[in-house]
Amino acid sequence: MTVVTITVLVPDEEGVAALAGLDGVRAISYDGMRPDRPLPPDAAEAEVLVPGFLVPIDPASFVDRMPGLRLIQLMTTGAETWIGRVPDRILLSTARGAHGGSTAEWALGMLIAVYRELIPFEQARQARDWRRRATDTLQDKRVLVLGAGDLGRRMRRRLEACDATATLVGTRAREGVHGIDELPALLGEHDAVVLMVPLTDATTGLVDAEFLARMPDGAVLVNAARGKVVDTDALLSELTAGRLRAALDVTEPEPLPPDHPLWTAPGLLLTPHVAGSVYDYSKRAYAVVAAEIARYAAGEEPENLVHGDY
Repeated sequence: MTVVTITVLVPDEEGVAALAGLDGVRAISYDGMRPDRPLPPDAAEAEVLVPGFLVPIDPASFVDRMPGLRLIQLMTTGAETWIGRVPDRILLSTARGAHGGSTAEWALGMLIAVYRELIPFEQARQARDWRRRATDTLQDKRVLVLGAGDLGRRMRRRLEACDATATLVGTRAREGVHGIDELPALLGEHDAVVLMVPLTDATTGLVDAEFLARMPDGAVLVNAARGKVVDTDALLSELTAGRLRAALDVTEPEPLPPDHPLWTAPGLLLTPHVAGSVYDYSKRAYAVVAAEIARYAAGEEPENLVHGDY
């Protein structure tokens, strides 16, 4: 019986180690931080490509150099760099499930920081200002989570553990999930909105002036998705007016230029796209990558293929 071995191109030696125990898989590494450099000689016969984590890549440069490519297995949940930019013959699978916990943790931390006013208290510490006062609380807040995939479900669990109410919204209505068509009516009924959607044509600019205007006074917008989901100028208008508050891990543009008004916008907490960047992110990512490639090597369809729903 002939055993078929597939070649997988991984961005580092950690990837080689992560796939070492898979039957029918041979992993070879390339310089994932410099994908423009020459690929190893065996890359031309590789069926699977694993791009580096959050490394800017021109998809065409790999497709052109890898005629045998049949599957692109990402280490990220977001796939916007690749969608629509690779031939139909090539499957595209994400690392859904790898970074949801840490991203939901970031979003929860931001909501707690906003409601418990942790930043003002830190500023008071630096000023040696000891004055006790009450703050708001996440308890009993109604939080609208836009995105009902792995991220959204993990966010709901964390919110409910804090005695908040979570409402999930997805592309279509299903058990426990509202459809996107219900969004206009839902916005005014919630104290906070957490964005956890992929960047697609449908979600680009989704959070525009009309969307924000439907949110109640004092509501909080948390963006753990992609910067282009939000109309930056519309958000700046609401922040400057003091009507809404926000926490952003992603921005448009990104990186944020030093003179951009978001740096000094009132009522805003800002981090530089680090929600999923925890010390052991690659370990979690490669666990998902290995499982997906094992399915492919066994002749099965990967579970995380990109289809467009959220």
